[in-house]
Amino acid sequence: MRALLSVTDKTGIADFGRALADRGFELVSTGGTAKALREAGLDVRDVSDVTGFPEMLDGRVKTLHPMVHGGLLGDVRLSDHTQQMVAAGIVPIRLLVVNLYAFEKTVTGPHTFDEAIESIDIGGPAMIRAAAKNHANVAVVVDPNDYERVLTALDEGHLAELQTSLAAKAFRHTAYYDSMIARWLTGQSGESPLTDTYTLGLRRRQEFRYGENPHQAGALYTDPLDSAGIAQSIQLWGKDLSYNNINDAQGAWELVADLPSGSCAIIKHGNPCGAANTGDLAESYRQARASDPVSAFGGIAAFNGAVDESAALAMTEKGNFLEVVIAEEFTEEARRIFAERSGWGQDVRLLSAPMPAAAHSIQVKSVRGGAIVQTSDEEPTTNWTVATDRAPTDEQMAALQFLWRIVPHVKSNAIVVGSSSRLLGVGAGQMNRVQSVRLALEQAGDGARGAALASDAFFPFPDSIHTAADAGIVAIIQPGGSKKDPNVIAAANERGVAMVLTGVRHFLH
Repeated sequence: MRALLSVTDKTGIADFGRALADRGFELVSTGGTAKALREAGLDVRDVSDVTGFPEMLDGRVKTLHPMVHGGLLGDVRLSDHTQQMVAAGIVPIRLLVVNLYAFEKTVTGPHTFDEAIESIDIGGPAMIRAAAKNHANVAVVVDPNDYERVLTALDEGHLAELQTSLAAKAFRHTAYYDSMIARWLTGQSGESPLTDTYTLGLRRRQEFRYGENPHQAGALYTDPLDSAGIAQSIQLWGKDLSYNNINDAQGAWELVADLPSGSCAIIKHGNPCGAANTGDLAESYRQARASDPVSAFGGIAAFNGAVDESAALAMTEKGNFLEVVIAEEFTEEARRIFAERSGWGQDVRLLSAPMPAAAHSIQVKSVRGGAIVQTSDEEPTTNWTVATDRAPTDEQMAALQFLWRIVPHVKSNAIVVGSSSRLLGVGAGQMNRVQSVRLALEQAGDGARGAALASDAFFPFPDSIHTAADAGIVAIIQPGGSKKDPNVIAAANERGVAMVLTGVRHFLH
């Protein structure tokens, strides 16, 4: 029996090669893999001896030959195939062990264009696909983690039963690899990422006990070409993360990334229930929690800045409970406080996450039978206009700017009420906008008097303006664009409310 081994990741390859040789396999190999096997004292035949041709074109051509691909593709169950192979002197390959040039590693580190191109494997994927197609006759192994189960299957005489599973994994391996190359080259070409076909390669990082609900399966996958975000975070402390933890953590992290340094945001069930910017993380947390302490209980807190001892003490005060805390970094003192705190402090998950980049990223949302894809909601440069007779004061404009950073992260229909440093009320996910206004004002209570209000989309009728003015709102920011804009602006003028139009909508569904 012949086994062909050619791997970039040489983890365990010498031991696996020895085990195969002990089981009667002839080892055929290339380049660095052959060297590693020989250094381990194994007898190895070079591919060039099998093909009769030396490696050519700086190693670009070595396995692309009928003596290799005939051995991988020949169906030895068919007499016609067997006769042709014997006539051509082609020996069947029973086992193929291949993993690919490290293209992903190359393009996610410092590299030149030419270095990336040279990291594109051609012969490897061709062999893998050939063996996977012919998996009735060939076992194809692309993952060192499978070496032990392949040996067990060999010893127990049921390798054939494993070959379909190995083939499926092999095609996933090459599909993922090709998706990396396709997306990287698309970026290099300057094309829009929303091409006629969209490829996405993801690698499973964590399997959850369940998804949103206990009867659903769930897992976390990472995109190696996107280096910033919750998927790339490092868990420093606490229990295993759940599907819902990750989902809410993503919302909290995206929101706090849009707020100034020194800010805190608290998310519950996908919506902000608190946000504040005082410049001090401990005080920002306290004020964010005070926005809605009932909803903040069991929520997720994210910080723009390094969580220090005082911030950790604020979060572990009596009456607090958080599922997840996220920051770019935690001081040793902060981590010690969580570690020593009895009760929930020992269960809270601490995530160190890279700050999301300001550039557009791609968002993919599955729908039954497909997906909808868009660029992320990064507001284009625009000129805000004051639409009312009265312009906002400097303090009111600061409040509008702060709230305009928050409202894109609230499920539509979205209304937020607050000051220049603190979120006071949220109305999220209602079927009509005036109901979102009422909910935000109810939560803000007396704090709405003299406060500002932001709306993610235009007001279809003046009723929301009157409701806001009745509660004491003095300044409003919204995109505009409704047929009723003149009526809405007139209502604001009538009630003495300053209104700013942005021209940009921020739906979040």
